[in-house]
Amino acid sequence: MRIPAAPLILGLAGLIPFLWGAATYLIAPLADWGNATLGARFVGPYVQLFYGSVILSFMSGVLWGFATRANGAQAATGYVLSVIPALWAFFMTGGGPVSAGTNLIFGFLGLLILDYAFFSWGLTPQWWMRLRILLSAIVIACLSVGVLL
Repeated sequence: MRIPAAPLILGLAGLIPFLWGAATYLIAPLADWGNATLGARFVGPYVQLFYGSVILSFMSGVLWGFATRANGAQAATGYVLSVIPALWAFFMTGGGPVSAGTNLIFGFLGLLILDYAFFSWGLTPQWWMRLRILLSAIVIACLSVGVLL
Protein backbone atom coordinates (compact mmCIF):
# COMPACT_ATOMS: atom_id res chain seq x y z
CA MET A 1 0.00 0.00 0.00
CA ARG A 2 1.21 3.48 -0.88
CA ILE A 3 2.33 5.84 1.89
CA PRO A 4 0.03 8.90 1.98
CA ALA A 5 1.71 12.16 0.99
CA ALA A 6 1.39 13.98 4.32
CA PRO A 7 3.04 11.30 6.51
CA LEU A 8 5.72 10.74 3.87
CA ILE A 9 6.57 14.43 3.50
CA LEU A 10 6.53 15.07 7.25
CA GLY A 11 8.56 11.93 7.89
CA LEU A 12 11.16 12.95 5.31
CA ALA A 13 11.27 16.48 6.72
CA GLY A 14 11.93 14.95 10.13
CA LEU A 15 15.15 13.53 8.73
CA ILE A 16 16.67 16.97 8.20
CA PRO A 17 18.48 17.18 11.58
CA PHE A 18 19.96 13.70 11.06
CA LEU A 19 21.08 14.52 7.51
CA TRP A 20 22.41 17.91 8.59
CA GLY A 21 24.35 16.34 11.45
CA ALA A 22 25.93 13.79 9.11
CA ALA A 23 26.74 16.45 6.52
CA THR A 24 28.38 18.73 9.09
CA TYR A 25 30.35 15.77 10.39
CA LEU A 26 31.66 14.97 6.91
CA ILE A 27 32.13 18.48 5.48
CA ALA A 28 34.38 20.66 7.65
CA PRO A 29 33.49 24.03 6.01
CA LEU A 30 29.79 23.28 6.53
CA ALA A 31 30.47 22.40 10.17
CA ASP A 32 32.41 25.64 10.62
CA TRP A 33 29.57 27.67 9.10
CA GLY A 34 26.97 25.83 11.19
CA ASN A 35 28.98 26.28 14.36
CA ALA A 36 29.45 30.01 13.75
CA THR A 37 25.86 30.59 12.60
CA LEU A 38 23.78 28.15 14.63
CA GLY A 39 26.05 27.18 17.51
CA ALA A 40 27.92 24.02 18.41
CA ARG A 41 24.78 22.21 19.55
CA PHE A 42 23.41 22.25 16.01
CA VAL A 43 26.27 20.56 14.16
CA GLY A 44 27.83 17.11 13.92
CA PRO A 45 26.82 14.40 16.28
CA TYR A 46 25.39 16.83 18.84
CA VAL A 47 22.32 17.70 16.79
CA GLN A 48 21.82 14.04 15.89
CA LEU A 49 22.07 12.82 19.47
CA PHE A 50 19.71 15.37 20.93
CA TYR A 51 17.20 15.10 18.11
CA GLY A 52 17.46 11.30 18.08
CA SER A 53 16.48 11.24 21.75
CA VAL A 54 13.55 13.51 21.00
CA ILE A 55 12.38 11.30 18.13
CA LEU A 56 12.60 8.09 20.15
CA SER A 57 10.47 9.79 22.81
CA PHE A 58 8.03 11.01 20.16
CA MET A 59 7.75 7.50 18.77
CA SER A 60 6.85 6.23 22.24
CA GLY A 61 3.83 8.51 22.02
CA VAL A 62 2.96 7.20 18.58
CA LEU A 63 3.11 3.62 19.81
CA TRP A 64 1.00 4.57 22.85
CA GLY A 65 -1.61 5.90 20.44
CA PHE A 66 -1.59 2.60 18.56
CA ALA A 67 -1.97 0.74 21.87
CA THR A 68 -5.27 2.57 22.42
CA ARG A 69 -6.66 0.55 19.50
CA ALA A 70 -6.09 -2.73 21.34
CA ASN A 71 -8.08 -4.34 24.15
CA GLY A 72 -7.31 -6.33 27.28
CA ALA A 73 -3.92 -7.95 27.62
CA GLN A 74 -2.83 -6.80 24.18
CA ALA A 75 -3.53 -3.18 25.13
CA ALA A 76 -1.58 -3.58 28.38
CA THR A 77 1.33 -5.11 26.46
CA GLY A 78 1.16 -2.29 23.92
CA TYR A 79 1.28 0.37 26.62
CA VAL A 80 4.26 -1.30 28.30
CA LEU A 81 6.12 -1.67 25.00
CA SER A 82 5.32 1.89 23.97
CA VAL A 83 7.37 3.44 26.77
CA ILE A 84 10.54 1.51 25.93
CA PRO A 85 11.88 3.93 23.25
CA ALA A 86 11.60 6.96 25.55
CA LEU A 87 13.20 5.13 28.45
CA TRP A 88 15.96 3.87 26.15
CA ALA A 89 16.68 7.42 24.99
CA PHE A 90 16.74 8.70 28.57
CA PHE A 91 19.02 6.04 30.01
CA MET A 92 21.25 5.17 27.05
CA THR A 93 22.36 8.45 25.45
CA GLY A 94 25.01 9.54 27.93
CA GLY A 95 28.68 8.65 27.95
CA GLY A 96 29.97 10.52 24.92
CA PRO A 97 29.01 10.85 21.28
CA VAL A 98 30.17 7.42 20.07
CA SER A 99 28.45 5.38 22.76
CA ALA A 100 25.34 7.59 22.65
CA GLY A 101 25.20 7.31 18.86
CA THR A 102 25.66 3.55 19.04
CA ASN A 103 22.88 3.29 21.61
CA LEU A 104 20.59 5.43 19.46
CA ILE A 105 21.24 3.11 16.52
CA PHE A 106 20.22 0.16 18.69
CA GLY A 107 17.24 2.19 19.92
CA PHE A 108 16.02 2.81 16.38
CA LEU A 109 16.55 -0.84 15.46
CA GLY A 110 14.56 -1.84 18.53
CA LEU A 111 11.88 0.68 17.62
CA LEU A 112 11.59 -0.97 14.22
CA ILE A 113 10.91 -4.29 15.97
CA LEU A 114 8.23 -2.62 18.09
CA ASP A 115 6.77 -1.01 14.95
CA TYR A 116 6.51 -4.46 13.42
CA ALA A 117 4.82 -5.88 16.52
CA PHE A 118 2.16 -3.15 16.46
CA PHE A 119 1.81 -3.59 12.68
CA SER A 120 1.40 -7.37 12.99
CA TRP A 121 -1.31 -6.82 15.63
CA GLY A 122 -3.20 -4.71 13.08
CA LEU A 123 -2.92 -1.52 15.14
CA THR A 124 -1.11 0.61 12.54
CA PRO A 125 -2.02 1.78 9.04
CA GLN A 126 -1.16 -0.77 6.35
CA TRP A 127 1.60 1.48 4.95
CA TRP A 128 3.27 1.91 8.37
CA MET A 129 6.19 -0.50 7.91
CA ARG A 130 7.08 0.88 4.49
CA LEU A 131 7.42 4.34 6.02
CA ARG A 132 9.22 3.15 9.16
CA ILE A 133 11.77 1.04 7.25
CA LEU A 134 12.58 3.95 4.93
CA LEU A 135 12.95 6.49 7.73
CA SER A 136 14.82 4.13 10.06
CA ALA A 137 17.33 3.17 7.36
CA ILE A 138 18.20 6.82 6.75
CA VAL A 139 18.37 7.65 10.47
CA ILE A 140 20.66 4.69 11.15
CA ALA A 141 22.89 5.57 8.19
CA CYS A 142 23.21 9.17 9.42
CA LEU A 143 23.93 8.12 13.01
CA SER A 144 26.51 5.64 11.71
CA VAL A 145 28.54 8.52 10.28
CA GLY A 146 29.21 9.82 13.80
CA VAL A 147 29.80 6.35 15.23
CA LEU A 148 32.03 4.86 12.55
CA LEU A 149 34.15 7.85 11.45
